[in-house]
Amino acid sequence: MSIRPFRFAGATAVVTGAAGGMGEHLARGLAERGSALLLVDRDAEKLDAVAASIRATYPGGEGVTTFVADLADRDAVDRLAADLLAATDRVDLLVNNAGVALAGRFDQIGLDDFDWVMAINFRAPVRLTHHLLPRMGAGSHIVNVSSLFGLVGPKGQTAYSSSKFALRGFTEALRNELLPRGIGTTTVHPGGIRTNIALNARIGGNLTDADVKRAKDDFHKLLTFPAEKAAELMLEAVKARRPRLLIGLSAKVPDVVARVAPMSFGTLERSGTRLLRLAGKARR
Repeated sequence: MSIRPFRFAGATAVVTGAAGGMGEHLARGLAERGSALLLVDRDAEKLDAVAASIRATYPGGEGVTTFVADLADRDAVDRLAADLLAATDRVDLLVNNAGVALAGRFDQIGLDDFDWVMAINFRAPVRLTHHLLPRMGAGSHIVNVSSLFGLVGPKGQTAYSSSKFALRGFTEALRNELLPRGIGTTTVHPGGIRTNIALNARIGGNLTDADVKRAKDDFHKLLTFPAEKAAELMLEAVKARRPRLLIGLSAKVPDVVARVAPMSFGTLERSGTRLLRLAGKARR
């Protein structure tokens, strides 16, 4: 079943993780296209600054409303959903963009950290989707931002990959349920997007400050694809109702390797980020 292209003008869009990175650029792109915005983040100060900037840039726009919530807190997610439902009688676009990273071998990280990643990256999108879906009619759309590590699972990324593989599977199954109702879905697999996720990542294990800095610096070097360009690609995918979007060669190359010769990925990788470095050298 095909669905007509998504219409942004006059639509009401919910975007999580909107205080920076891809979320901020998605919000700006949606405002430019004439959508009303319901923006979510845990950082109230940065979220207010983004909202103020959008209002100043698009004074005749459809409006911007902000919601502060910690998506790691199950009850907070449910309260957020109730607040969103109270703010609008319909949701045309839900973008589950917020995410966190955790580095460290499985035997180094604590289960509390593992659960923290799963709560934000997987449980929160599931619960928000469940609560908001009754307000989403034919023509609406859901975007779930997975990752390169939702396609392949490198060492040192057990929690992150688990959350992103789970989100990928959830979205693919959801698509089969919602498509007959005229509701589209897109799973997004970004490669190395230039955001602050590396700076904000948790590092598992009893590591020295120098080790933590080195790990974050190595992670940050992989983030080369401009966040604003990634956001534009995502909005184009929504308009075209594309079920899947790979962003950057750092996502496209491993996807091909994993599908064509899955055993080769472990050989090529050797470390948690080696394949990403190879793809990064090839740039976009």
